[in-house]
Amino acid sequence: MSTRRPNIFLERETYRRRRVLDAARLLPVLGAALLALPLLWPQQGEAGALPMSLVTIYYFTVWALLILCVFIFGRTTRKWDAGAEPRPPRAAPQPGDPRGR
Repeated sequence: MSTRRPNIFLERETYRRRRVLDAARLLPVLGAALLALPLLWPQQGEAGALPMSLVTIYYFTVWALLILCVFIFGRTTRKWDAGAEPRPPRAAPQPGDPRGR
């Protein structure tokens, strides 16, 4: 007897959407780790310490890259929303309806 096993793989587009959304969820964690990294560097007065100007440039570079990543993720997910079916409009609450508050 030949029974077909169900397909365990997702469609390529669904898989890609999930991975992009997973990456977007991890972006704050990555940002926090990158912004906390200079705390592990040697402090002023120790051997191998970096000047404060380089640390400041590092912070603003990480900040700008995080903004760029958020912009890219936002545009990517907006394209998906544009292709989705529009949601029906909500009905206006009727007078005396407790959910209308």
